[in-house]
Amino acid sequence: MKHELQNIISGKSQVRYGNTIQTISNYLRRSKSSSETIKSSKQIKSEEATLLKDFCDKNSFWISAININAFVSSGAEQKVYLYNKHKVIKLNDGIYYETWLDYLNNLLLNNFFFPDTAYQLIGFYEQDEVLYAVVEQKFVQSDKETELENVKQFLNSNGFINTRNNDYYHPQIGIILEDLHDENVLTFKNNLFFIDTVFYLTAVFYT
Repeated sequence: MKHELQNIISGKSQVRYGNTIQTISNYLRRSKSSSETIKSSKQIKSEEATLLKDFCDKNSFWISAININAFVSSGAEQKVYLYNKHKVIKLNDGIYYETWLDYLNNLLLNNFFFPDTAYQLIGFYEQDEVLYAVVEQKFVQSDKETELENVKQFLNSNGFINTRNNDYYHPQIGIILEDLHDENVLTFKNNLFFIDTVFYLTAVFYT
């Protein structure tokens, strides 16, 4: 699995809705400065934002407007809008991630582990000088409150170890998965749907 995920992150293998994400990830990698190792993550992310804007300009990948009347909810990292009865639109400013590339990796990992709630990156949106990634995701109903013990058992069976509260780590692969509280994992017909994930890659992933 680790080798398969490394290929997905590098763009060598496919994952659901992964083509656009991988294209933009590779664009950022190719454009990285050779002196990046001495830059702060804030500097790197700022440079990536400039590159993303350049990509959107060249490829007509801007979302020009958001239907604010369809607003559903917002959190620290994103705003959620109802697109139709089947999908939602999410605007994410990548605040949980040190770099935009880390955010894009998160999308790929989510789509690998949880294809039922895969993200489709449809563009970028800018408002008040803040850059947002715009993704579509399946609208998931909930018919009862999620029991976190069920989340823990499911993730344990897939190699993830609970490290604290609602955070997990996969020691064989080197992946961190955080913030899996009952609003980010919904239950419908006794099935778990992971609608908001926060994945991080560690150094172990690349070894």
